Amino acid sequence: MSAMKYTEDHEWLRLESGDTAVVGITHHAQEQLGDLVYVELPTVGSEVSQGVDSGTIESVKAASELKAPASGTVVEINEALVDDPGLANKDPTGEGWFIKIKLSNPSELEALMDQAAYDKLLEELNG
Repeated sequence: MSAMKYTEDHEWLRLESGDTAVVGITHHAQEQLGDLVYVELPTVGSEVSQGVDSGTIESVKAASELKAPASGTVVEINEALVDDPGLANKDPTGEGWFIKIKLSNPSELEALMDQAAYDKLLEELNG
């Protein structure tokens, strides 16, 4: 399994095979949001751009946007998550993934944080 990369918006990306990546929200994000009640995901075949809103996440506390950690074409969405948004609370980096994208510019991954950098960000946030 490839190492995960992270954004400052608390999304994660994991290369799956070749230039296809799985995207979701981090454990920290789901904790901050609380129980998810609704997700709206982009359609398969749509283009997403790094840092641009590509979906909507609604919880009992707030609504927020899913920002694409990298640019590419959506090749799959997690239908199970649409039916049961709580999967992102139970298993945010596993069964609770959001979308899979075929990367159009893999070099964008260099701008993302590795685990150590993300852990440091969380330490700073938690003060």
